[in-house]
Amino acid sequence: MPIYKAPVDDAVFLLDDVLDFNGYGQLPGFGDLTVDMLSQILGEAAKLFEEVTLPLNQIGDRAGCVRLDDASVTTPPGFKAAYKSLADGGWIGLSIPTEYGGQGLPYTLTVLINEFATSANMSLAMYSGLTQGAMAALLRHGDERQKRIFIPRMASGVWAGTMNLTEPQCGTDLGLLTTRAAPRPDGSYAITGQKIFISSGEHDLAENIIHLVLARIEGAPAGVKGISLFIVPKFNLNGDGSLGSRNNVSCGSIEHKMGIHANSTCVMNYDDATGFLVGEANRGLNAMFVMMNEARLGVAVQGLSISEIAYQNAAQYARERLQGRSLSGPKYPAQSADPIIVHPDIRRMLLEIRSFNEAARGLALSAALDSDVAHRSSDPTARQAAEDRLGLLTPVLKGMLTDVGFENAVKAMQVFGGHGYIGEWGMEQFVRDARIAMIYEGANGIQALDLVGRKLPKDGGRAAMAWFKEISAFIAANGENEPLKPFVQGLQSALGDLQKATAWLMQNALAKPDNAGAASYDYMHLFGRVALGYMWARIAKAALAGAQRDPASARAMEAKLIAGRFFVERMLPETAFRLARIVSGADTMMSLDAEMF
Repeated sequence: MPIYKAPVDDAVFLLDDVLDFNGYGQLPGFGDLTVDMLSQILGEAAKLFEEVTLPLNQIGDRAGCVRLDDASVTTPPGFKAAYKSLADGGWIGLSIPTEYGGQGLPYTLTVLINEFATSANMSLAMYSGLTQGAMAALLRHGDERQKRIFIPRMASGVWAGTMNLTEPQCGTDLGLLTTRAAPRPDGSYAITGQKIFISSGEHDLAENIIHLVLARIEGAPAGVKGISLFIVPKFNLNGDGSLGSRNNVSCGSIEHKMGIHANSTCVMNYDDATGFLVGEANRGLNAMFVMMNEARLGVAVQGLSISEIAYQNAAQYARERLQGRSLSGPKYPAQSADPIIVHPDIRRMLLEIRSFNEAARGLALSAALDSDVAHRSSDPTARQAAEDRLGLLTPVLKGMLTDVGFENAVKAMQVFGGHGYIGEWGMEQFVRDARIAMIYEGANGIQALDLVGRKLPKDGGRAAMAWFKEISAFIAANGENEPLKPFVQGLQSALGDLQKATAWLMQNALAKPDNAGAASYDYMHLFGRVALGYMWARIAKAALAGAQRDPASARAMEAKLIAGRFFVERMLPETAFRLARIVSGADTMMSLDAEMF
């Protein structure tokens, strides 16, 4: 069975030393949360995922979910008990306001805990992750009665949540959806239609499932302007909020998938099901995007999570597997062969994964802190800056972390050689599970278009200019720090490539939109490499200070600095070839006639 150790110490270092977690003490939920308390909370979460949910990961993958004749779905053995442990521990509603049954702790903490949960068992973690996203949408757009009825039960894990967007004829283009909502005299709506690819759509882990469904009210405008959002519970509710009759919503089938077998991805059928409008009519996408944006950060973390567990197993295997001798002479002459960790190519793969993981975790936590500021700060200037940065970086995080997370799962499998291809080692499951994250919650090509077409020019480019300014200020302030110079110089070069690419887009995309489309994917990854390089420069600065402050941590800090230098030397220069591809334009890409493909 694969091993996993939640990276609690690395997470605490990032929050405390790099991201100044204590500096957020004025925000609600942060004030009483000391670093020691943070470590204790994360340690307890780590035990749950390492000891309870990790052992179920392969079991769930092999057993999958089963749809019964009555359209109900059973999850794999052990999942119900594990989910109950998750719910009873208060982990699902950790960041929900206390007035709605949660603990009011920072969303940043939930993001970290979801990383641990997903590394240990991605399929199981998705059930609670969808519930958290549904609660976020209801908190922002539900009326007070809806919040009081639904959120406390969802926060406790007694009820679960889903997101229903996709239909057979529409995925990204939601303007094509056909699910109908017919008004009823009592103020409810009759929802009719079919949704597909619905994660956690039907299961036996919770008493009720609260579906958030996009539908079009009769007579609404065509396209996205006529879409509304509805609560459609699996069970109707009595006047006191208790469970009533079964609603007319059912699982038509479970999708047969490449991975995440233990999560019930369902075709959901709505046949005059009772639904309740959330927010304003014809403004459903505004409400759903709250859930989708939170989900996109959650999916970005899925890419990191699989990368992390894949790395841990590959590193252990490389230290133990004896094969061949070191190119520079035997390192373990008393043994029949050296462990494969002595070979440069094995180290290349491991360091590529590790140096990504540490910086990607820092980026995800930085984005989570921005979300906390945007939703909790009383300072409008701070809220605006946080919202700008979060909006700009969300498509980058979703696209880059899931792309690279999948690549890293493949690399980790390669470290195992033939054993990586065999199911019992668990590596091929990581590859299969990681692949979906590049597709759902907006395929990564869509994330790239969102970045180039919407986020860059938004508000006259305010967010991008502020972010470039932030990085430039760091470079200027730390350029004379001798031990930090390799990081600063590498970052400065990469930022220059990004600025050149941005200028090229400004000059060439408006007159010829295909230039933007052709450049978008490379631009997203160029942007992401710079973001990782900036995070590594900040990590290196904190590691240098930490080693001086605490000699006992010097070895751990040196390991971080080596991983960071590897990133700067071997991975950050990717920005140059991304720039070259961007400025080549769209002419060749768009010149081949469709029938010639």
